[in-house]
Amino acid sequence: MTAVYSVLIADPIHASGRDILESDARIRADVETGLDEKALIAHIGAYDALIVRSKTKVTKPVIEAATRLRAVGRAGIGVDNIDIPSATERGIVVFNTPDANATTTAELSIAHLMSLSRNLPQADRAVRAGEWKPARYSGVELSGKTIGVVGFGTIGRLVAERCAALKMRVLTHDPFVAPEIVAEYSAEAVDLETLLGQADYVTLHCPLSEKTHHIINAARLASMKPGARIINCARGGLVDEAALFDALKSGHIAGSALDVYESEPPTDSPLVELDNVVLTPHLGASTEEAQQAVSLRIAEDMVKFLTTGAAETAVNLPRVTSDQLTQTVPYQKLAYALGRLVASLCEGPISRFDVRLFGRVTELDSRPITAEALVGLLSQRMTGRVNRVNAGHLAKGQGIEVTESKTEDARDFISLVEISAECCGQKTTVAGTLLGGSRARLVRIDDYDVEAVPEGTFLFTRHRDQPGVVGALGSILGRENINISRMQVGMGEDPDTAIALVSISAPLSATAMEEIRSLPPIEQAVSFEL
Repeated sequence: MTAVYSVLIADPIHASGRDILESDARIRADVETGLDEKALIAHIGAYDALIVRSKTKVTKPVIEAATRLRAVGRAGIGVDNIDIPSATERGIVVFNTPDANATTTAELSIAHLMSLSRNLPQADRAVRAGEWKPARYSGVELSGKTIGVVGFGTIGRLVAERCAALKMRVLTHDPFVAPEIVAEYSAEAVDLETLLGQADYVTLHCPLSEKTHHIINAARLASMKPGARIINCARGGLVDEAALFDALKSGHIAGSALDVYESEPPTDSPLVELDNVVLTPHLGASTEEAQQAVSLRIAEDMVKFLTTGAAETAVNLPRVTSDQLTQTVPYQKLAYALGRLVASLCEGPISRFDVRLFGRVTELDSRPITAEALVGLLSQRMTGRVNRVNAGHLAKGQGIEVTESKTEDARDFISLVEISAECCGQKTTVAGTLLGGSRARLVRIDDYDVEAVPEGTFLFTRHRDQPGVVGALGSILGRENINISRMQVGMGEDPDTAIALVSISAPLSATAMEEIRSLPPIEQAVSFEL
């Protein structure tokens, strides 16, 4: 059988990954490593797919020269060496292997946990220096201690499993994972302040974002138990290293183990001066098994995509040109806005996400619409790249049950898209329609009828229906020099409760939002962008 697809392997991968590609008669795999941009441009035009690690740079000129390229596979997590916007514009799918090295990273965290508890690096250095003073390196047992796992994705869950097996009490904080999922790992879901106040050890496994940057800062270090220890094998920017230095120097924090740093290598960090810190050079994925796992996964995913079109681990969206999908595009945009709205109104973990289509939209394939609603939801809650390809997979990982249904009855509209989310035992429902088949409108929030273009910045309040609320909101907005484009105030089935949906010219400051929330009649106040 003549090969149908050609794959260029531009960085070394494990032999097991190459074997997967070479054993499929439909694929021809060529290995050409060490190519610079000019050489890669000269080669890439002959290939349907490209596999890289971190060394090869897939730049815009490379992508522009890739006349046949359908996919780029990164054997690893990070895709900073790939120009994803250019790839997306050209309809090229970009894959990575987000969970393939999870076990390795989790085990490194456990290794650091052991090292901190028994002072192993310090004791090793002492023996090599001819010192024999075992009492100086007396440690502590893990059994019966409390560990706080910040971030409960794949790696955090693996760490929790292992700590539970060590007879530790496991607390976790992750605002986007349902408590039912946490309980499956013998852990307790708590807020961050409780976790920091009770944990003997804190291990970080959350992504780095604007919200999580310096999540461990001076104030939070001060709130931790005296003698607590901190482990970070996730991202360097999660910890304020200057504050950590002060806490370690004072003895309030007994020890810390770091595999990642704000600047790598940490040659200028004062932490290197301290003996109660264990430092490793970003070893999270550095095991034979992890290297094999990422190579196997990227090869398997590449074969699956080239031969079937399946793209479960894609980090961008492939170009869609079918007539059916073209008709769904306006509904996808509407669903995306509704998903973002639900994410803003539901401030806790979501356990169930329902997408219901009514009327003429039921004639279309519902899957792209549901996926885009999930993209809207998850893009508000996750820092990683979320798209129609991976949204369902990510939702499942967050413990969200996703359902979709169709009903020909349009409920007074030609077409209607309705989204419901169950959050902390409460249900939130939003709905929208298209005017003229293309102009999106928000028409309902819970049992309140509204009419708004789902674009721009909004202030939403749920409040007791009493005089003065609208005036108070207007005064705060005016003081913030924010214009009101449109305001709707409505009442639902409960005559004592009303809502206000205000289209505003700019986002509100955190101080202004706190002032609004402190108004006595206000029960809920959120600001969001659609």
